Amino acid sequence: MATPLNVLVPGGGPGGSGGPGPSSLGGAAPGRGRSGGGGWGPSRVDPADRAQLRESPVEFSRIVALFRPHKLQLLIVTIIVIATSIAGLANPFLIREIIDVALPEQDLNLLVMLVVGMVVVAALTAAFGVIQTWIASTIGERVMHTLRTKVFSHLQRQSMSFFTSTRSGEVTSRLTNDIGGMQAVVTTTATSIATNVTTVIATAIAMVALSWQLSLFTLVVLPPAVWLTRRVAILRRELTLQQQRRMAELTGQIDEGLSVSGALLTKTMGAEARTAAKFADTSSTLVDLALRSELAGRWRMAAMSVIFAAIPALIYLVAGLPITGGSISIGTLIAFATLQAAIFRPMMGLLNVAAQWIASMALFSRIFGYLDTETDVPEPTDPVEIDPDVVRGEVRFSSVTYRYAGADGDALSDITLTVPAGGSLALVGATGSGKSTLASMVARLRDPNSGAVTIDGIDLRAMAAADVARLVGVVTQETFLMHGTIADNLRFAKPEASEADLMHALEIAQIADHVAGLPDGVNTVVGARGHRFSGGEQQRLAIARVVLRDPKILVLDEATSALDNTTERKLQAALDALSRGRTTITIAHRLSTIAKADQIAVLDDGRIVELGSDAELRTRAGAYAVLAGEVTDPEPETITA
Repeated sequence: MATPLNVLVPGGGPGGSGGPGPSSLGGAAPGRGRSGGGGWGPSRVDPADRAQLRESPVEFSRIVALFRPHKLQLLIVTIIVIATSIAGLANPFLIREIIDVALPEQDLNLLVMLVVGMVVVAALTAAFGVIQTWIASTIGERVMHTLRTKVFSHLQRQSMSFFTSTRSGEVTSRLTNDIGGMQAVVTTTATSIATNVTTVIATAIAMVALSWQLSLFTLVVLPPAVWLTRRVAILRRELTLQQQRRMAELTGQIDEGLSVSGALLTKTMGAEARTAAKFADTSSTLVDLALRSELAGRWRMAAMSVIFAAIPALIYLVAGLPITGGSISIGTLIAFATLQAAIFRPMMGLLNVAAQWIASMALFSRIFGYLDTETDVPEPTDPVEIDPDVVRGEVRFSSVTYRYAGADGDALSDITLTVPAGGSLALVGATGSGKSTLASMVARLRDPNSGAVTIDGIDLRAMAAADVARLVGVVTQETFLMHGTIADNLRFAKPEASEADLMHALEIAQIADHVAGLPDGVNTVVGARGHRFSGGEQQRLAIARVVLRDPKILVLDEATSALDNTTERKLQAALDALSRGRTTITIAHRLSTIAKADQIAVLDDGRIVELGSDAELRTRAGAYAVLAGEVTDPEPETITA
């Protein structure tokens, strides 16, 4: 039979003398990720997230499309979430039967069944949680993989204009932080919201089923308790964010003030006192914030402790009032207190739904923003078929005009040039005259705004990017070597190249003897950005890499610039060997390196002002002669070699 209420209730509830503590609460587990995921940490909408969504709204259908291939797994997760929430409610009813029936009547069989039932429910709930996490994590990882590879592939197709105008750190952040945060939307935020909703609804129904009178009382006391806890938590969160910003300032001051360069600047400027005072001010602010944060944390814990003690105490008080008629059994009372404690956490989580949703949409907005970025060098829908073996290598610029985005004037204006197959063209002129811009179009790193660049009469815009890369080899002043072996760097151009192919390419690049003399030969690690090799050696390794591609057309963008005379002679010999039999376009810094070019084009402000051979241009006593120093220039700063 049910134990009457007027029997003394020991301990005050299932959680101990003061009611259930935080560790005994049921409901959704605290989430991970930036949005809080439904745990104790309150979330406020980040103004940056709102601004992102105002600037780039997200169509929900695009998000649905990402998860459509996983709809069966999502259905399973939903069923598991509901089943877990319902199963978790069984324990309070089992406890009620134990206290009200099994123990008073000393029914051992019933007691064993109920205890086993509690263990089974706990085991099922745990198993469901593992399965739910596994499926949700799998969905999140696969969607993240799809997005990550799509963004990476899409950005690789962008022109050089994109990379020169976008910070590399921003690209890295989108590919790692934002897409990683998107995974938390699936594995944590979405599942925790679903869990919180089902837990609150199911728990509320169970509470009404146990006692509608106590449920009415809960509607009065629980909302203020949730509000108070949230307010204190928000205060501490804001103080913690301020601490993080101040700590970042302090770290920056340490890095700047105590580095070699920073210390030198401070000493030579006599700024030691000012720097120390600024550091002391930042440190003092940190002390104040730390104390306020610690006090707010204590207030939060104190408030929660009072709430966890007061709510069950008030329930016991209400249960003994005449309004209940003394009809509530002890088992019902304890079961109800357990349910009420379990509803606290998911209610806190639901208060964060708006912030979680906006933060999640902002992540998708940033990711979709990159996917929606249109390239100004699009891949042709129906590319012309190219046979590299029959390509002769004639390059023609026909009325080429180009203007950088946001620029006031043209970088190139009406350029018309023809470089015969196997011929050579040198581009010279002052800095900013348009040399590199013109040369970059041969490799289709940029497309002209008007006019055309053709190879053997075929517009580059009609060729597949892979075909252009096979036909055009580029050697630039800024050589990039990956962290790996020499062989790895060379095979980036031709993965199937044998070691004999590598050595042949190194011989043409005039660096085979040096590589052969290294302890590990072609298996020597070049180090990050090739730091184990000198600038000239790095350039020759880059030339060897281009040799493996065996391009019909070669673009040399100031490849010998900033090298000493001895190194330049070695590198020039390598370039001469590489250029034999190929159409070559050279951007020259030193005129001595292009004296043998078939044609030399002198550019000024994006226009060709002179065109001819070295001998012809010197005799004209024009702009080229000024660059060569053979003619006095009244304004020498306007044109430099």
